[in-house]
Amino acid sequence: MNSESFESYSVHGVGQLVFHFEWCPKYRYNMLRQERFKDFLSKVLEDESTKLRCRIVEMGIEDDHVHLVIVLRPSIAVSDVFHQLKGKSAYELFRFEPKFRLRYPNGDFWSPGKFYRSVGDVDLETVRHYVRAQDHRPLQGNLRCVRGWRRSLAPWGEE
Repeated sequence: MNSESFESYSVHGVGQLVFHFEWCPKYRYNMLRQERFKDFLSKVLEDESTKLRCRIVEMGIEDDHVHLVIVLRPSIAVSDVFHQLKGKSAYELFRFEPKFRLRYPNGDFWSPGKFYRSVGDVDLETVRHYVRAQDHRPLQGNLRCVRGWRRSLAPWGEE
């Protein structure tokens, strides 16, 4: 990884919360064809992410969808960030271009759907190998971590 830092800090910890977000306008219309809409949306998303104390690393605004690579702080949920970014940007886009209301009279600029995936500088197999290589100790309480016992993290049963 390059020298750019992706760490997120909280009072008692440090971690890496980097996500790839994607969402699109309702009905996947090409509402962002004009450069002035893309530039405005870019500014709104940067401003709102700053207010949320998150950091946009990369941004791609296409005619019919938006991509972000964003670093989140540990104390905010992914769904909350989506809600704020989509809500504020829709509000500001309707203010910037009132004619958007002709296409979306109910005020729903963005589709209700969303895509997100955590990303980082290591892949799943590297982390799994690291965890397997650790000295397994009993956990506190009724849970026990038994040496040699492995449960797959994959929901489809791959090891």
